[in-house]
Amino acid sequence: MKFERMRCKPCEGGVKKMQMSAARRYMPMVEGWKLTRDKISRELKFKDFKKAMKFTNKVATLAEREGHHPDISIYDWNRMRLELSTHAIGGLSQNDFIMAAKINKILKGS
Repeated sequence: MKFERMRCKPCEGGVKKMQMSAARRYMPMVEGWKLTRDKISRELKFKDFKKAMKFTNKVATLAEREGHHPDISIYDWNRMRLELSTHAIGGLSQNDFIMAAKINKILKGS
């Protein structure tokens, strides 16, 4: 499954969150991300603040296009934490893995 080629599907709730067994199967497809109970996350470090902001803006553009938004924390002027979960269902969905794969693709191009 190539998540970076897929599109996020709108989720307004009423869908069951992904089982942990399925999430564990998907984790090898999103290198650099860590699985916790109800989300996946990734820590990044950039050369400087400007590069961190440029990357943040690219992720924001992607999130708007996909209609699926990560939680983004920027700290220590060049560090970032990204967290993905599907808020409407209180856990993980395939959309989170699609976004993680697409964020990884942006990162490789940076």
